[in-house]
Amino acid sequence: MTELARHIQETPLVDTHEHLRKEPEWVESGPDILQDLFGNYVPADLMVAGASSEAMKRLMDASDPDLRGRFAGIREAWEAVRFTGYGEAVRLIAETIYGLPELTPEGLEQAQGTLAGLRRPGERLRLLRETARLDHTQTDDFCWPCRPDESGPDFFLYDLSWASFCSGHLGTETVQEIHRETGITVRDLESLRAAMSALFEKYAPCAIAVKAQHAYNRTLYWEERVDADATRALERTLAGKAEEADRLCLGDWCWARGVEAAIRHNLPFKIHTGYYAGTGGMPVDRIRAGNLCALLKRYPDARFVLMHIAYPYSDELVALAKHYPNVWVDLCWAWSIDPYSASDFVRRFLHAVPANKLFAFGGDTSWPTSSAAYAIQARRWLTRALEAEVAAGDLTERQAMEVATRWLRANQYACFDVEGTRANIRAALGR
Repeated sequence: MTELARHIQETPLVDTHEHLRKEPEWVESGPDILQDLFGNYVPADLMVAGASSEAMKRLMDASDPDLRGRFAGIREAWEAVRFTGYGEAVRLIAETIYGLPELTPEGLEQAQGTLAGLRRPGERLRLLRETARLDHTQTDDFCWPCRPDESGPDFFLYDLSWASFCSGHLGTETVQEIHRETGITVRDLESLRAAMSALFEKYAPCAIAVKAQHAYNRTLYWEERVDADATRALERTLAGKAEEADRLCLGDWCWARGVEAAIRHNLPFKIHTGYYAGTGGMPVDRIRAGNLCALLKRYPDARFVLMHIAYPYSDELVALAKHYPNVWVDLCWAWSIDPYSASDFVRRFLHAVPANKLFAFGGDTSWPTSSAAYAIQARRWLTRALEAEVAAGDLTERQAMEVATRWLRANQYACFDVEGTRANIRAALGR
């Protein structure tokens, strides 16, 4: 192992993006072994490879004790996808967590017992802190509350979700939830503005960032909206008569208010760009990071974190990061989507954009075992990319280690107020 490889392996890694389920769910109703191995992103590859819906449904049905039969239904598809980025992550879970160099029926049955031992209080934190060697995790659990996580208050940090607002989705259920959280009934634009401000006042102190993945529901293209137009859009929305143009107008207005609140509360604003999870429905015109140019220009004081390297439009993202001082780029999920493209991206980014503008990792997963495996995957591919730079003579090994430190940890601490958030969490807990 080179000194560079050892440095990358041993440096605590900031995990800037997860959807981790909380401790009680992991312990009390967590996955069985097949759900743990395959309950991340690999189902999409399995279905593209030809696995049937019926086989996939059975694979993920923990009420069926027949591990052999459930695995047999997707085994042919598994053989076709085992070398994709998603497949590699499954193999890393199997090997690193369960000691399985190959997936076999006998091995799966043995691993089921190992998993039972992992689904105990404290094991979730141990897997992430010791096996994955993570400094901390930043989790988007799709809601506004960012309450202290008693299972690891300094370790498990949370994003304040802004996706529903950016999407312009203010139906009856959302309005009711806003009232439960803030005591404000949204009837007009001013009450909506007050409610959004109240959500930030209530939850921003313990939040690490604001997060929106509305690219799944609408274009990333943003334009400034005046109050009069937003008022009309909100009226139609509350009356249940909104059309797409209304949702875009209201979403753009709410998005801007969220960015302004993030600036006031010193929170970076994370935005999903690029590839969709799943299969069969990705309108690519929506997902390009270049759609964000007007927003990036309008709010130079915001800190925008553009996620997933906008795959497959990563050249465009390199250009944005090079041009806009308020842009940071996150490799979260990218290593498992397409590790070769992520490695190439790292090298192109290095020679185009200041080295303080890249974050190396976010697992974007639900279970701690997947997060640990994805962290191992990221370290391996980052090592290969930087060792290639050293071999090409473009970096010395010492310079590559300095770059790695930035990307693994230092840049994240510079962009996110990690210690301030931790202090607020301790204060909220009375510690």
